[in-house]
Amino acid sequence: MKAKILVVDDDPDIATVLRDRLESTGYETVVAGDGIRAIEAVERDTPNLMLLDMEMPRLSGLDVLKQLAQGRQNGREGFDVPVIVMTAHGTIDRAVDAMKEGAYDFLTKPIDVDHLAIVIRKAFEREVLKRQVAYLRTEVETRYATIVGASPQMTAVVTLAKRAAESDASVLLLGESGTGKELFARSIHQWSPRRGMPFVVINCVALSETLLENELFGHEKGAYTGADRQEKGKIETADGGTVFLDEIGDMPLPLQSKLLRVLQDREFHRVGGTRLVRVNIRVIAATNKDLKEAVKAGRFREDLFFRLNVIGVTLPPLRDRASDLPQLAEFFLKRYAQDAKRLQMTLTAEALAAIGRYHWPGNIRELENAIARAVVLSPGDAIGPEQLALSTAGGLSASATDSAVSYQDLPYHESMEEHSRMIILRALRRAQGSQTKAAELLQLQRTYLARLIRQKGISGSKPPAS
Repeated sequence: MKAKILVVDDDPDIATVLRDRLESTGYETVVAGDGIRAIEAVERDTPNLMLLDMEMPRLSGLDVLKQLAQGRQNGREGFDVPVIVMTAHGTIDRAVDAMKEGAYDFLTKPIDVDHLAIVIRKAFEREVLKRQVAYLRTEVETRYATIVGASPQMTAVVTLAKRAAESDASVLLLGESGTGKELFARSIHQWSPRRGMPFVVINCVALSETLLENELFGHEKGAYTGADRQEKGKIETADGGTVFLDEIGDMPLPLQSKLLRVLQDREFHRVGGTRLVRVNIRVIAATNKDLKEAVKAGRFREDLFFRLNVIGVTLPPLRDRASDLPQLAEFFLKRYAQDAKRLQMTLTAEALAAIGRYHWPGNIRELENAIARAVVLSPGDAIGPEQLALSTAGGLSASATDSAVSYQDLPYHESMEEHSRMIILRALRRAQGSQTKAAELLQLQRTYLARLIRQKGISGSKPPAS
């Protein structure tokens, strides 16, 4: 399909030359002789781009831009059209005014057709990027910023979180693993005035102290062997937006003091640097640990705890909001059935009853994984209790932990993923829930094992025995 360009110029000779040139290079063109006809053409023809002369009778180019801006604000179709302004040498100041009113670029007359082709191509490339960004933002907001549930517990938490979002105060999200702390952090960001700025996630348990420091603060060129260029850290990248510090209870003490300065003064040094870097950020932290006990034990700084816990939000475990289970199950079913292109899938009454009886030690993450697995394993469109593989005792069923039957018929990558999960679960069981001992049994670094546990949705430090 050809791109359509609207040429707006009161000089018919210029309009004809531009039309012929554009059509010879593959564009469809529409011509308007003044500003009023230009607005009519925008509504009638919905062009993909406009070439707009600045000096015209009846309605000037600047007035056309103002009407386009007003139409965009009112949601009128076609008014979000990119505009390239054409102006004489003596009216460049007017072109600058046009840029302030939303024009993409300006060209001086007489028009250099080769330069015109380049500017048009750049304008179309920018529009493609704008659509891609808008699509990705919608995808992120749809996937990560949907809080499901209308139980009294969730209603109270959402109300508190929305009030917190209106301010720049630090928020500390508490709750068991799998209760949706990152989802709440993203939602607080989306509800806040910073919603148009970056939301940056930093996992405080996945990296060693040295790597985490570099992740947080970045480094200067030459800061260490291999640092051949300056790199910004995630805190600096988030300037103007929100930093989400996940698993803050596992942050090493030396880094806690550096983070405290960021919270107090909104400034820091990059690794190996001497120049202060100032940032404007909002901090949200999350942990499943008891930070008050960690403070008493000397594992967490008391002053940092108070800086983070300006507004504390405790997310309820799934077992305490059982009335939300059917809605959550249907939400995840819709998502994963759509991904699998199996839109007719349903949960049977027996499956919903089994979901209601189950204790959900892994909370929402475990429910999500159970539904995702059921969508893959179900031979038909109706998901029953057998595809959910839940035990009535509330722990993991034997088939979900020890048997290869549940995944041996899966495609290669899904089968290897499930097998890896089973190996980790068995190691945790042998280690009585100790991640350190389980890491020794598997000959893995503890931080790497912790990251695998999070990625695979394995919750709780003491999985039940089979």
